[in-house]
Amino acid sequence: MLKHSIQINNIPIPVYSLNTLIIGSGAAALNAAVNLVEFGQENIAIVTDNWGGGTSNNAGSDKQTYYKLSLSGKIPDSPFEMAQDLFNGGCMHGDIALCEAQHSAQAFYHLVQLGVPFPHDKYGGYIGYKTDHDPRGRGTSAGPLTSHLMFEALARDVKRKNIPVLDKYEIIALLTDIKGDEKHVVGAIALNKKELDNENMGFTVFNAVNVILGTGGPAGMYKTSVYPESQTGSSGLAFQIGAIGHNLTESQFGLASINFRWNLSGSYQQVIPRYISTDQNGNDEREFLDDYFSDMSTLSTAIFLKGYEWPFDPRKVKDYGSSLIDILVYQETVRKGRRVFLDFTKNPSGNGKMQDFTPEVLNKEAYDYLKNSDALRETPIERLQKLNQPAIDLYKDHNIDITVEYLEIAVCAQHNNGGLKGNIWWESNIKHLFPIGEVNGTHGVYRPGGSALNAGQVGSLRAAMFISKRYNTDYLKSDDFINSTELQIKDTFEFAMKIINPDKTKRAPLSSTLYEIQERMTGYGAHIRNPAEIKQAVSEAWELYLNLKSGVSVHSAKELPQVFKVLDLCLTHAIYLEAISEYLEKNGKSRGSYLVLNPKGSKPCDELGYEWRFGLNEDDAFVNQKILEIHFDEYMKVQKNWVDVRSVPDDELWFEKVWKEYRDGEVIK
Repeated sequence: MLKHSIQINNIPIPVYSLNTLIIGSGAAALNAAVNLVEFGQENIAIVTDNWGGGTSNNAGSDKQTYYKLSLSGKIPDSPFEMAQDLFNGGCMHGDIALCEAQHSAQAFYHLVQLGVPFPHDKYGGYIGYKTDHDPRGRGTSAGPLTSHLMFEALARDVKRKNIPVLDKYEIIALLTDIKGDEKHVVGAIALNKKELDNENMGFTVFNAVNVILGTGGPAGMYKTSVYPESQTGSSGLAFQIGAIGHNLTESQFGLASINFRWNLSGSYQQVIPRYISTDQNGNDEREFLDDYFSDMSTLSTAIFLKGYEWPFDPRKVKDYGSSLIDILVYQETVRKGRRVFLDFTKNPSGNGKMQDFTPEVLNKEAYDYLKNSDALRETPIERLQKLNQPAIDLYKDHNIDITVEYLEIAVCAQHNNGGLKGNIWWESNIKHLFPIGEVNGTHGVYRPGGSALNAGQVGSLRAAMFISKRYNTDYLKSDDFINSTELQIKDTFEFAMKIINPDKTKRAPLSSTLYEIQERMTGYGAHIRNPAEIKQAVSEAWELYLNLKSGVSVHSAKELPQVFKVLDLCLTHAIYLEAISEYLEKNGKSRGSYLVLNPKGSKPCDELGYEWRFGLNEDDAFVNQKILEIHFDEYMKVQKNWVDVRSVPDDELWFEKVWKEYRDGEVIK
C-alpha cells in the first residue's frame, strides 16, 4: 500500500493506493481479507469506522445459528437440494442460492480451522438441528455468540497475516470512473476521525482497483431495533453512485429486549415466560395475552412455538399462531403506549379466565421437547437454567438478572434480507464494487435461520476468488487517478467546508433528523405496513433528504462524520420506502416478516379490531414471480424494474468438461 498526497484547494490530502480496499470489520469483511491473502493478493487494507463495532461482533440470540450443508447423520443432503430449499423461500435467484450451497462446507470448515468451536461428535460429525424455514436440520451453533466467535477467529487471522487495518476512518463517498459504457468504482473518500481538527478536516483518499463493501445492513434507520447501536450501515454510499438495490422490501422483525439489545428466540420462548404490560411508570401490570387467547393450551403453545418461529410471519398469525404474539406486543407498545416485559420468575396465569399454566397443557411437540431436555421444571427460569444457562449468563454480563427482574421487550428490526444486487461473484452492477454480507441482498422472502452467516462467508470467499484471478492488477497511476476523480473529491471537500459555520446560531440538531428517519421507518417500513399512508411517507422522506443536503450546518469538523452518516441513512430510508411503495402499488400483500393492512382482508383473530384486517399474497401473485430492482440513473432519478427470478441451474456435470474449463481459466469470469 503506497501513501502519497494530493492538493485540494491548496490543502494536502493523503492518498493510499492499493489493489483492494475492504470497508468494514465484520465477519464477512474479515473473511474477504484473509481469503485474498490466501489467494495471493496481499496489496489490500481494511478500513473501518469502529473496529469490532458491527453486528457480527455484537449480536446473537439464545443459540445463534449457522446454516450449512448437512455434514453428519443418515439424512441425505446435497448442494443442489440445499440451493433448492434456499430458492424455495421466494424471490431468491437460484444461481446465487447454488453458490451459497456449493461453498457451504468449504466456508464452514474454514471457520473450524480458524478455531470457531462448532460442536462435533467423537467421530468428527458436525451435528445439526432444524432452524426456521429449514426442512433438513442444517443448523449448527457455537452458542449465543456464534458470530462473535467468528469475528474473533477471523480477527486473529487478520493479525497473523499482517493485513493493514485503518481504524476510525469513516468512508463518506465512493469514487467512480466511466470506462467504455460502464461505471467502475476506483476508490473512496474517508474522514480520519483522529485528525478532524487538521487543516484537511481528516480527509483521506483511497485509490483502489477494487472496493469490497462489508458495512452490514442499514440498521440505523430504525427506532425499534435489535441491531447493536454501533451498527448503522452505509448502503447510501452505493446507492449514491447508481448501485442497484433489490428486494429492499424484505426485512426480518422479531421480539427482542431493548435495554440490552438481544434476540429473544429459541429457549427464551420455549421455557414459556409470562408476558405482561404496564403503563409507562411500571404500574397497572396486566397479562395482556389472556385477553386474546381462549385457553392456556393454545396460549402456552403459541409462546413455545415463538422460539422455533421467532421472526414475525403473517402466515403464522391466524388460528392463534405464534406471530399473533408480535401483533399483540406491537399493539400494547405502539398503539396503546404501554410497556411490555417478559417475566421468567412466574408461569403464565389464566387470571380466572382460563387455567394457570402447567407443562401438561402444552401440545405433544412442546411437552416432549422440554421432557427430552430434562427441563420440565416449576418456573420458566428453572426451565431455562436447565435448557440453556448461557442464555441467562449473557444478560447477567450486561447487568440484567432475569432470575429476579423483568425483561423489557418490543418487536424490533433484526435483519435485512434485501440489499445491494450482486452477481454470482458478488460484484455489483458498478464494476469492481463487491457488496458482501448483509449489505448484499442475496436472500429472498423467507430464509432459513442462520443462512445469513453462511451467505456472508461464501460471498466474501467468492469475491476474493474473483478479484485474485481477474482483478489483480495495479492501481491507477497517480496522474490518471487524479484526472478521473479530482472533481468528485473537490466537490465533497468543498461541501464539508461549506457546512462548517461556527457562527450560525439556528440549526436543527442532527439527532432530531435521525429521530425523524427512525420514526418514519419504524412507522411505515417495519412489520406493519399501511398502503394508505406510504405515499405521504415517501414524499416526506425525500423532502427531509433534500432539506438536509441543502441546509445542514455544523459547528466544527468534529461533527462531519455524523453529518455524512445521517445523510447516508436519510437517502437510504427514502430508497427503501420507494421500494415498499412500489410493491404496494403492484398489489403486494402480506408476506415474509411484514403484515400489509387491507380492509378487504380478514382479522388476525376475533378479539382484534377490524383495523387489523390483512391478506396474504396468492402463490401466483406478480410480486412473487419477480424481484424489484431499484437504483438512481445518471440524472439521479429513481428507476424501478421488476425482473424474473432466475431458477437454480441444473447444468450437466461431467468431470472432464469441468476440468478443462477449470484448466483453461473459464470458470472464474
